[in-house]
Amino acid sequence: MSSILTNTSATVALQTLKSINNDLNQVQSEISTGMSVSSAKDNASVFAISKVMEADVAGFEAVSESLSLGQSTVAVASSAAEEIGELLNEVKTKIVSANEDNVDRNKLNSEVQSLVEQITGIVDSAQFNGLNILDGSNDGNGGFSVLSSLNRNADGSVTSGKISYDPSLTNLSTKSGTDLSAGTNPATNLTTAATYTEADLGPDQATISTISGANGFGLSQASGASAQFVIGDFELLASNGTVGGGVALAAGDVNLTAGTAEAGLVAGDKVSLTLGNTVATYTIGVGDRTEDIASGLRSALIEAGIDQDQFTLDTNDSTGSLTINNNSEQTINGYYQITRASGGLAGLDTLDVSTASGASSALSRIETYIQKTVDAQAQLGTTEKRLEIQSNFMSKLVDSFNNGIGSLVDADMEEASARLKALQTQQQLGVQALSIANQAPSTLMTLFR
Repeated sequence: MSSILTNTSATVALQTLKSINNDLNQVQSEISTGMSVSSAKDNASVFAISKVMEADVAGFEAVSESLSLGQSTVAVASSAAEEIGELLNEVKTKIVSANEDNVDRNKLNSEVQSLVEQITGIVDSAQFNGLNILDGSNDGNGGFSVLSSLNRNADGSVTSGKISYDPSLTNLSTKSGTDLSAGTNPATNLTTAATYTEADLGPDQATISTISGANGFGLSQASGASAQFVIGDFELLASNGTVGGGVALAAGDVNLTAGTAEAGLVAGDKVSLTLGNTVATYTIGVGDRTEDIASGLRSALIEAGIDQDQFTLDTNDSTGSLTINNNSEQTINGYYQITRASGGLAGLDTLDVSTASGASSALSRIETYIQKTVDAQAQLGTTEKRLEIQSNFMSKLVDSFNNGIGSLVDADMEEASARLKALQTQQQLGVQALSIANQAPSTLMTLFR
């Protein structure tokens, strides 16, 4: 049946031509953008995956920059450590010469002191972008670490990976450490840092008896009550070297030559406590408060395997103290100490070869300093190699991700070219078909002649 109101052929031809035009527009878009999926409407799932991968690539590139910065930092320290090693070997030759009888030991001693000063200068200047991992200023600052990876878990969460090591392993400072708890009672230097008096034990508790060592003590139970040892009220140093700081500062940010510097603590100082056979040490970190130190020491005791049935460990955040209760029926001996870390070359400036005995002593000591420097060089070399390997891996990872993204969203230009030619032909045929279909109603006029 023919109708002048409904032209089915034209409708079909029109829909076909629209479909061809849509496909042609899609191919032209692919050719102009180079992408088969340029927006979420093209393919929502592939688009979402590609965007997540692109975000990861951006993160990897930031990690690569971090690795480059870390490599430069370690490279500076490694070069300095290598130079220090060579200078120490030169010092050794002077010391060996000083062990001869027919030499001018005073001149040799002057040369040794000059070389030591040079070593100290190298250690102090071995920094990159303000970070020095040879002078001990970063000890207690959470270690030296470099962002090395971003890891996406199956649930979509992202975690970071780091390459790190303890900078105390490469501390080549010539500064000597200090026993900050030395004296009759640590409270002398640390403002009631430790209290042993009966008044602190309570009326039904035994007196803590001082045993061997300035800071030794015994914990014994009496009348069914627990004997206590209270450690707290740690004093932290302000930047000018006076006590009263709110948080622990890095050693490099504090004037440690001030007269009160040994009465307070900085990051890197170690708090040690021995209870029977359990030895625990907590290293104070940058930003620690007094309550953090008490809590850290408690955790250190637990990690060291203290018997928590025998001892009750209570911290008080308001006073920044740790109370240790002995719940056993026996006396437990212990020792408490706070020390400021020594540099790996501490005492190097005390070498004196001006006498025969001094030259002999220096000869035995110099080997220790050389070995410490060799160990530091090995640690730096290992870290530098790890950073280099990780940096190369991140570069390859970025390339792999970019290739993966490309395989998902990039257009196949050869295929697009072929499709474009075919669709252009189909478009021409579609136009011709629609033209023929549009002429069909006019043939009905012949029926009325």
